[in-house]
Amino acid sequence: MEALIYSAAGAVGGAVTAGGAALGLSAAGFSGAGVVAGSAAAAAQAGIGNVVAGSAFALLQSVAATGAIATALPVVVGAGALIGLGAYIFM
Repeated sequence: MEALIYSAAGAVGGAVTAGGAALGLSAAGFSGAGVVAGSAAAAAQAGIGNVVAGSAFALLQSVAATGAIATALPVVVGAGALIGLGAYIFM
């Protein structure tokens, strides 16, 4: 039973991490429709000028636009559960 608790805690930790990343992108001004006007992302883009493909800024916008965090959520939750189980086993 204790192993299940560790696994569940790891899964919840993974879900919270992914959710936090999605909220962070949104709060910074990255959205599915592009960079939000007046946001920190817009200010950064104005400072960068022409955004180069493959740059960190382009990656953040791509993740926000494609919903990659939501797609990766089951993997992140599963990894968290395995990490929690591993913590239980090797403690």
